[in-house]
Amino acid sequence: MEGQAKKFKIMYMLFGLLGTGLIVATYFLPVWWVALQSIQYPKAMYPKGIRIEFKYDGVYNGCKGVREREELAMDAGANCLIEMNKINHFIGMYPIVQGVNDVDELGNHVKYPVYAGDSIPADKIPAQLKVLDQIMRNAKLAFGVLAILGLLFVFIDKKKLSIAAIITALAPIYFLLIYVFYLYWYGHHLGLHGGGAFNGIKPFMPTVFGEGKVAQFTTMSYPYIGFFIGIVGMVLLFLAIGFKGKYLKLKK
Repeated sequence: MEGQAKKFKIMYMLFGLLGTGLIVATYFLPVWWVALQSIQYPKAMYPKGIRIEFKYDGVYNGCKGVREREELAMDAGANCLIEMNKINHFIGMYPIVQGVNDVDELGNHVKYPVYAGDSIPADKIPAQLKVLDQIMRNAKLAFGVLAILGLLFVFIDKKKLSIAAIITALAPIYFLLIYVFYLYWYGHHLGLHGGGAFNGIKPFMPTVFGEGKVAQFTTMSYPYIGFFIGIVGMVLLFLAIGFKGKYLKLKK
């Protein structure tokens, strides 16, 4: 019985450490990507379309290293974050919130929030976007807390600390909920140019997963490496919770 308890303890600690480590690692990785494709953006120039990548701390250019039009020429390639923001601008959609990736069109970091090269006066920024900006800017702190919770679960033999593991494990679900909410918000607030939908585009729900169509653009939205790693981390942590429960039961 003692040998079996020791086995379960080793398993829960190993799975708990691995799961927590993978969850924390996702902070540094792109979690989701979105791309727009149309005839005006040929694949020879934009092989991945007008693509942006989402991380927990901000939204980033996803077109590094591709050929670009002369007016978009940059050392790192076309800045599709700026290009997508310009596309969104035409249908009255608010600028993309960049979080800690608050750089201007020249790639210079600035001390005030810039939304993909299209800043708007602070008093005109909707409260919901200010909240999103703060979520992204405080993601590092949040992941620090998740790391601590995961370690408390691993190193303290108390069943009630399983809740700490659950809170850490659900990190990719938090991302997905925020992502879906703000897709809906952006698609239903096309009032950047002054109230209501713009140019005949009715409020819509942007594509969450898969391919869709908006005006002449094909839209694509898919999970990326960080999300998959987060799911693996989540599974490992839930397995660790099960192993810890068996260990504590045998330990009595």
